[in-house]
Amino acid sequence: QVQLVESGGGVVLAGGSLRLSCAASGLTLSRYAFDWFRQAPGKERELVAHLAQGPHTYYPAATEGRFTISRDNAKNMVYLQMNRLEPEDTAIYYCAAKISPTVRGRVDYWGQGTQVTVSS
Repeated sequence: QVQLVESGGGVVLAGGSLRLSCAASGLTLSRYAFDWFRQAPGKERELVAHLAQGPHTYYPAATEGRFTISRDNAKNMVYLQMNRLEPEDTAIYYCAAKISPTVRGRVDYWGQGTQVTVSS
């Protein structure tokens, strides 16, 4: 059974940093691409970072230069380092795993989410 468990969310002041973690079990990490998504109240879920099975990454304009996605295959962990946080980054953040290496590929597994709140 595949499980993705996010942690590291919380409340932070604007301009601050947080590192989210995603603990993966039931799958071989190196075979999967990983995404981080977020969903703010009243808004659609949106992609914030993508990491293919190789080193390829993708960030939308809203997070490029501030967010960094990484993985540790030996520890079965995926991370999202978030710097220079803004109130607009407030959302529930979700870890997602997929066999497809592409940015728009279908997600196979979702985590339960972790809340990030950025106060001004």
